[in-house]
Amino acid sequence: MPRKLSARWSAALRGAARTAGRPLLFGIRLWLSVSLALFIAFYLQLEDEYWAGLSAALVCQPELGASLRKGWYRMVGTLIGAVAIVALTALFPQSRAVFLIGLVLWGAICAGVATLLRNFASYAAVLAGYTAVIVAADALGATGGPRANAVFLLAVTRASEICIGIVSAGLVLAGTDFGGTRRGLAASFAALPAEITGRFLNMLALAGPNLPETLPIRRELLRRVIALEPAIDAAKGESSQIRYHSPVLQSAVDGLFSALAAWRTVASLLAWLPHNQAIEAARAVGQEIPHELRSAQRGVPDPWMAAPAQIHYSCEVAARRLRELPASTPSLRLLADQTASLLAGISCAINGLALLSAAPVDRSPTRRVEVRVADWLPAFVNAGRVVLVIGGVALFWILSEWPSGATAITFAAIAVALFSTRADQAYATAAEFVAGVLLGMALTAVIKFAVLPGVETFEGFSLVIGFYLVPGGALMLQPWRTATFTFMTAFFCAFLDAANAMTYDTLQFYNTALAIVAGGVVAALSFLLVPPLPPAFRAGRLMALTLRDFRRLAAGRRFWTLDDWQGLLLGRLAAMPEAATPSQRSDLLTALAVGAEIIRLRRFGALLGVGSAFEPAFAVLAQGNSAVATAQLSFFGALLHPHAGVEAEAELALKARGSILAIAWGLQEHASYFDGKDRV
Repeated sequence: MPRKLSARWSAALRGAARTAGRPLLFGIRLWLSVSLALFIAFYLQLEDEYWAGLSAALVCQPELGASLRKGWYRMVGTLIGAVAIVALTALFPQSRAVFLIGLVLWGAICAGVATLLRNFASYAAVLAGYTAVIVAADALGATGGPRANAVFLLAVTRASEICIGIVSAGLVLAGTDFGGTRRGLAASFAALPAEITGRFLNMLALAGPNLPETLPIRRELLRRVIALEPAIDAAKGESSQIRYHSPVLQSAVDGLFSALAAWRTVASLLAWLPHNQAIEAARAVGQEIPHELRSAQRGVPDPWMAAPAQIHYSCEVAARRLRELPASTPSLRLLADQTASLLAGISCAINGLALLSAAPVDRSPTRRVEVRVADWLPAFVNAGRVVLVIGGVALFWILSEWPSGATAITFAAIAVALFSTRADQAYATAAEFVAGVLLGMALTAVIKFAVLPGVETFEGFSLVIGFYLVPGGALMLQPWRTATFTFMTAFFCAFLDAANAMTYDTLQFYNTALAIVAGGVVAALSFLLVPPLPPAFRAGRLMALTLRDFRRLAAGRRFWTLDDWQGLLLGRLAAMPEAATPSQRSDLLTALAVGAEIIRLRRFGALLGVGSAFEPAFAVLAQGNSAVATAQLSFFGALLHPHAGVEAEAELALKARGSILAIAWGLQEHASYFDGKDRV
C-alpha cells in the first residue's frame, strides 16, 4: 500500500509539473523581458521609463511567432501614431478645440480601420490610434491646450520607449523559444487536405444507393479552414521566408475553400443522378486519381507531410487528366471538371504545406495579399463609439480641470479602441479589464510602498518585480479569468511607475490609479450605451449583402471576374461570427459556387455565340425567382447544339450544360436563401 500511494503521488506530481511547466516558463520570459526593457530605459535615462516595461509586457505572448508578429505591428502602429500627432499639432498649434476634435477623429478612423483588418494588422491600427492619444495626453496643458514645442520631442521619446520594450521582449523570446507555430500549422495543412481528399474519394467509391451524407462533415471542415487564419499570422512572425511568401498561404486557404465548394457540387450531382449513372460516372472519374492520393482515403496523412512535392505533382497531373477526360454527357463533364477543381484547390493547399516544410515546390508570390472588406457597418459603429468616449472624457477633463484627466483619456482610448475589435465579447473584456486593474493596483501598492523603499539596486528591484510577474505570467495561461490576470500583469509597470529616481507619493499613485480605473469604466459603459452588433445580426447582414451582390452579378449590373467574386465571398466566409449557424455558412459557400458558375456560363455562352440567350433567366434570378430561372436555364441548355464536326464547340457546349446543372442544383437546395429578401 505505501508503494502504491508513493507511485500515485509521484505520477500526480509529474503531471502537475508538466501542466505548470509551460505557464511558469512563460512567466519567467515575461519577467526577463520587462526587466531588460526597464534596464535599458533606466540606463538611457528616458523620461517615463515604465512605458518600455509596459510595452514589453503587452507584446509578450506564449508563442514566439505571435510575440514577434505582435511586436512588429505594435512598432508600426506606434510610429504611425507618433507621426500623426506631430502632424496634427503642426496643423493646429494654437487651437485647443480643433486640436482635440482632430485627435478624436484620428482615434475614430483608427478604430474603424482596425475593425476592417484582422489579427495583428488590426492591432497595429489600434496602436496608431491610442499612441497619438498617449503623446497628446503628455503634451496637453491643464485644460487641454497643446504645447506645440513639446510634441515632437515627446513623440520621439514615447516611440523610443515603446520600441525598446518591443525589442527587449523579442530578444528574450527569440533566445529562449525556438517556435512551434510553423510545425503545428504544417500539420494542419497536411491533415485538412488529406481529410478532404480522403472523404471525397470515399464518397466517390460509395456512389449509388449507399451514397453517404457528407454535409455535416463539410460544415465541420469549413469551420476548421476558417480557423487557420490566426495560426498563419503567428507563423509569419517566426520566419521571414513565410512573410515574403504569404500570398502562397492565402492561396492555400482559398484553395481549401474552393475544394469544399467543388465537393458540394459533386455531392449534389451524385445524389441527383440515377444510381447506375452515378456509379459509372464516379468510376470513370475515380480511375484518373493516382494512387499517391489514395493514402488519404485510408486516413493516413503522413505521406502528405513527408513528400508534399510528390502530392502536389500528383494533384496537378490528375486535375489535368480530368479536364481532358472525354465526356459524352453534361453530368460526366461536370463531375470531371468539379473533381479537377477540387484537386486544384488541394494542390494550392499542398503548395502552402511545402512552404511550411521547406519542400521544393513553387513558392513564388502569385498575387498580392488582399484586404477583404466583408461589411462596413461594424467599422462605423466602433468609430462612433470612440468619438463619444474620447470626446466625452476630454470634455469632462476640460470642465473639471482634473489633474489626472490626461491619464483617464489615455486609458479610456486604449480600452475602447482595443476591445471594440472583440465584437460581442467587448463588454465582458472591458469588465475584466476593470477587475484586473483594481486587483493589480492593490498588489502593486503593497510592492511599491512596503517592499521597494528598502531596495537600492536594480538587481534587487528586478527580483522584487519577478515575484509579481512570474506568477502573474503563469496565471495568464490558465483557463479561469484569463483576461483579468492578463490585464493585472500586463499593466503592472503602469501602476508601479518605475523610474531611476523612484517617488513614493501615495496621493499621486491613487490619483493615477483612479484615472486608469475611470478610463476602463467609461469604456465598459460605452459598450452598454453603444453595444456592438449582435452576432446573429452580423451574420444576417453578411448573408443579405451576399444575396444583394449575387443578384447584381446575375443581373449584370456590375462586372465581376472570377477572382473578384471568390475573393469577396471568401472574405465574408472568414468574417462570419462563431455564432453563425452551419446552414448560413453552407448558404455562403453555395453562393460562392453558383456565382462562379454564372461567370463561367457567361464566358461559355460568349464563346459559343449565344451569350445573350441566358440573360433572361439571369434577370429572373436577380428578381428572386430561382424556380423559374432554373427552368429557363434548363430549356436554353437543351438547345445548345454545336456545329457538327466541331469538337471544340461540342466540349464548350458540354461545359455550359454542366454549369447549368451546377447552378440548378445550388438554387434548388438553397431556394429559401436565394428567393429571400436582401434587406441590408
